[in-house]
Amino acid sequence: MLIQVLKSKIHRAKVTQTELDYVGSITVDEDLMDAANMIEGEKVLIVNNNNGERLETYVIRGERGSGMICLNGAAARKAAKGDIIIIISFALMEFEEAKKFVPYLAFPDKNNKPILD
Repeated sequence: MLIQVLKSKIHRAKVTQTELDYVGSITVDEDLMDAANMIEGEKVLIVNNNNGERLETYVIRGERGSGMICLNGAAARKAAKGDIIIIISFALMEFEEAKKFVPYLAFPDKNNKPILD
């Protein structure tokens, strides 16, 4: 049996811009993608802590070290610059594998730089 479990999370990133006139997606600084073990094109759930909005989209690689978190296309209507969001991805795993799996968690600082332990 396969179950869906939390794979990765970027917890409390700050939206740096929104681009309504774009095809879609969320652009994420490549340093944050690496910290959360996310890849370009990966499906993610976005949770906006400021207004409660939730949406699904996919990740686009942003410039490394830029701190960019940009909601593109229709998603731009779900957040404003400065909003705090959580970016979550999930994976399908066998039940026993999922019991042992440890999700990748990234905690950005106020400039969306990954806080490294």
